[in-house]
Amino acid sequence: MAYNSTLNYLNLVRRLADARYHVPENIKSSFMGYAKSVYQSDLEKRYSEPMVWIGIYIALASLCCILAMLADLLHGLRSRKLWIPCKYFTFNAASLTVIAVAMKLPVDLTGPMPGVVDQLAKLGSMAFMCNMMANLLPSLAAMDRNGILANVTALGVLVITLVVNVCIQIQTGVVSNGGEAAKILQMISTGDYAPKELLVSNKVTCSTIAIIYSALLLLLLIIHICSSLAVLKSKEIIELHYQQRHEEASSDVQESYRTYLTPERLYAHVRKYWIMAGSSSPEYMIPCSVTTTASGVICTFTTILHTLTLKWAISDITRGDYDSDYKWTTLLILIIQFIGVVISTVAPLSRCIANLSFFSSISNHIRVFKVEQFWTQKLYDWKYGSISLPFRSPKLKMIIVHLKSLILNFCIIFQEGVVVVCKIITLIPFFFMVCVLYCLLYRLLKSLFHCLFFLSVERTEFILQLEDEVQLKLFDRTSEALSKSLEQLVQNGETKQPTYLMYLINYKCTAGYQGANTFDNNDRQNCWSLTVVTLTTIAITLPNIEKVEVERLYKSVMEGLEYVTLVEKFLNATDDHISTQKAKAAERLWQEVNVFHNWLGIRLKDISCQSNSHASQVDTTMQIVQLFLENARNKLGKECEGQENVPNYTSICANSMSSVAETLIRDTENHQRLFDNLSSGIADIMAACLTNLPRVIAMICHTGVIEKREESAQAAAKLLGETKQIMRILQNRDIPSMHPNDLP
Repeated sequence: MAYNSTLNYLNLVRRLADARYHVPENIKSSFMGYAKSVYQSDLEKRYSEPMVWIGIYIALASLCCILAMLADLLHGLRSRKLWIPCKYFTFNAASLTVIAVAMKLPVDLTGPMPGVVDQLAKLGSMAFMCNMMANLLPSLAAMDRNGILANVTALGVLVITLVVNVCIQIQTGVVSNGGEAAKILQMISTGDYAPKELLVSNKVTCSTIAIIYSALLLLLLIIHICSSLAVLKSKEIIELHYQQRHEEASSDVQESYRTYLTPERLYAHVRKYWIMAGSSSPEYMIPCSVTTTASGVICTFTTILHTLTLKWAISDITRGDYDSDYKWTTLLILIIQFIGVVISTVAPLSRCIANLSFFSSISNHIRVFKVEQFWTQKLYDWKYGSISLPFRSPKLKMIIVHLKSLILNFCIIFQEGVVVVCKIITLIPFFFMVCVLYCLLYRLLKSLFHCLFFLSVERTEFILQLEDEVQLKLFDRTSEALSKSLEQLVQNGETKQPTYLMYLINYKCTAGYQGANTFDNNDRQNCWSLTVVTLTTIAITLPNIEKVEVERLYKSVMEGLEYVTLVEKFLNATDDHISTQKAKAAERLWQEVNVFHNWLGIRLKDISCQSNSHASQVDTTMQIVQLFLENARNKLGKECEGQENVPNYTSICANSMSSVAETLIRDTENHQRLFDNLSSGIADIMAACLTNLPRVIAMICHTGVIEKREESAQAAAKLLGETKQIMRILQNRDIPSMHPNDLP
């Protein structure tokens, strides 16, 4: 039963009330007065039953954060990026929600934590939060202005709530401060009548360590805010440099449009954008800064302190000193979050080492009180920027402007102070490396890092950088690495070349792309892919064709449509509603043909079976074409009758089939070898479309969104590797003799 203690107590009082025991009335009243306390105890016990499941929930949330940080670490090491870019563990609504769940223990104001393990679990959550914040810092650069504002605000609310709640718990004794409440809890928990203070060492209480973690959390929050201001200005500076280089690079390629762009010239063009995208990538902005190095130092200190805390209390942990409502799950949370603290130290420490590896001498740190312009420029822009006020009073406007100026002056001084403090913190590992490791390991480690991650130095005008000296050195060191990574991307693309498509273009294309001229209708002009899918539908339905030939054509179209739709996406990026509708219809029709072997709901096998198998080969194939034409006309006829349930997609596909079928029927000379002629038509149309690949690759290289530039350059490099051989094939055909304006 849920209220056993209360019922037993009331039964006891009822027995004492028996006249045989002669219990005085005042004693009976005293016993009844405690009944409410026993009932409240039963209620609290009942309400705390789900706490074990909540503890498991906290452990799972912590495990999700650990796996995301581990994925970032493995991704950085695999891609040989010592600064460990944030790809999986980033600022977003989902990650902040999971982090909030993982921080349930230190936020819990009222749950008693009488055991040492219970206390350490709260402290471990705070240490875990410090390290997660250090891991999240570089992801600020990957967000836009609104994203930074929303996520940093959410993080600030979470951190301030956590710190305030911990301070309240220290005051109330939930987090042990060595006071009377802690001694009582310990006596109740252990059953020992001798009072004993709840300490993690002979001198340090849990509250002292909690205060240290609270201070570090607030410092990391300030670092996040200051880094956000620097990111906003850094992006503006980088964007200005990028646009200048983009104009130079794009002018070169626009001149090349007058002739066919060779793969070699395309590679040089893609390399320029790859270097620009790589050096202006948001993942470089914060990892190169002193705030990242400082957060790495704080993260390392947190891990050392938490490890020592567990070492001091190892005897209490091994004997399972926990007695909170979370029961054994506090030990599970403590173990999982300790693993998380250790794993989450690696990435910030790696970034710290990456920055320190560029400090060739102490002279780089002598300028510790010099604050670079991009740290405070955004605040100056706000200070001197005009604001629209809904007031008419000049005095009120003057007061508000002066108040704004005073506030921003304070923010500027505070920002400069934070940067200076971060630079001072950065001196700690630097002096440690110089004093302890320089003679033994520093030179070896520095050479090793440069060999593995940065390779040789190569200066190029397309490297974009801020005025920060460390970042400039980083870009100098990584320019060759960027070139090597581009070569690797192109080589990886070459391993995935569309072999079936190359065979089709090599052996089925006609001189001057006659197939494209034969089916030169509105579909082809607005949408190559729709005509290709329509022709393929007819070709794979024809009877008495060798299965190998059909399979080869089928795979060729599958490979080719990927590039055809890509060309259409970039070259038809207009407000032409018809082109957009046809492209969507082609995509949907191909899915229907490819997956369900249907054409507008009609099974291809049924169309094939309707033909007269006893007729000659020519008659049978033309019967198939005629059946497609009749079905297309029927679909169009239903639409003309006003049936609203026929989608627009149906009329587009039916029009395309009707036009293609009529062309095939009129061309009587090609009836003898219809499958071969269909294959040649498909090859000609796709080849004509793919002559635009060089221009498309050049267009993919550039994007106006700074966070997407590296991804776009990577896609262009991959596409170049995959289609390099196709472009060579097209280049060696009729293109050299054609005027560029005549190219499809």
